[in-house]
Amino acid sequence: MSSSSVKTTLRYLFSILIVCVFIFPIAWFALTSIKPISAVFNKDRVVVFDFEPTFENYQVTVFGGKRSDTAAGQNMGMGTSGTGAYDGRSSIASSLIIAISSTILATAISLLAAYALSRLRFRGSQGFMHWILSQRFLPPIAIIIPLVFIFRDLGLRDTHLGIIIAHTLINIPLALLILKSFFDDVPIEVDQAAMIDGATRFQCFYLVVLPMIKGGVAATAVLCFIFSWTEFLLSLFLTSSIRTIPVKITTFVTSTGSEWGYISALGTAAIIPGFIFILLVQNHLVRGLTMGAVKE
Repeated sequence: MSSSSVKTTLRYLFSILIVCVFIFPIAWFALTSIKPISAVFNKDRVVVFDFEPTFENYQVTVFGGKRSDTAAGQNMGMGTSGTGAYDGRSSIASSLIIAISSTILATAISLLAAYALSRLRFRGSQGFMHWILSQRFLPPIAIIIPLVFIFRDLGLRDTHLGIIIAHTLINIPLALLILKSFFDDVPIEVDQAAMIDGATRFQCFYLVVLPMIKGGVAATAVLCFIFSWTEFLLSLFLTSSIRTIPVKITTFVTSTGSEWGYISALGTAAIIPGFIFILLVQNHLVRGLTMGAVKE
C-alpha cells in the first residue's frame, strides 16, 4: 500500500472517529427515548441494547397519551403529576409557530437591509453595519430583565407575538451578515444592466439578484429556524403559560426526580425538524458558513 493510500485511510478513520464522538450523545439520547422505565433507572448496570423497545415515552409526550396508562405511570412518586403534565403537543405547536414566523420575519427584513447595505453607498455604512452586528454580541441574559418589563408594559409578555419579535430581533444581525456576503458576491454590473433595460431598483432586487442568491436565503433561513427552535432563555422569561419545547423539557426535572424517558423522547422529536432542514440545504448551509473564509 502506498503512502498516499495510508494517509487517505487514516484521514477517513480519523474523520469517522470525530463523527462518532459527536453523534454518540445524540444516539444515546435517542436510545434512551425507547427504553422502558426499568432499563432507564436500572441501578445495577447500564442497559445498552438488552431491553425491549417501547414507544410509550413518545405516546405520552408527542401524541398526548395518558401517563397513567403506561408502565412509567406505575412510578407516580417521581416527576410531575397531572393529566397533561407531560403532553408536549401544545409546546410543539407553539415552537413551530414561533420558529417559522420569526424565521420569515428575520429573513425578509434582513434581505432588504442586506441589499441596501451591499448596493447603496452612504457615509457611515460600515459603522452602521458594525453597530448592527454588535447587537448579536450582547448576551441575552444581560438585557433579559429590562426586556421583560418592556414587553410587560407593551402587553407582549406571555404571547406568541412577543417571543416572535424577540427571536426576530436576535436573528437579524446574523442573517444580515450572511445575506450581505451573498449580495456582495453578485457583481453590481448585474444591477446596472437590469436598470439600463428599464428595471426599477425593486425589480432589480426581486427579479434579478434575489434568484441568484436563493442558496444563501435558504442557509440563512435554516440558521434562523434552528436558533428560534432551540432558544431557551428568552422563551423562559418572556412566557409563563406558553411553553416552547426547551422550556417544556425543563418541567420534567423536579425535586423528586427526572423523567429521562420523557425528556429524551420529546428532545429527540425536537431534533428531527432541524435535521430535515439541514439535509435539504446542506450544500447551501456550508456555503453560507464558509463565506469569506477564502479570498480570491
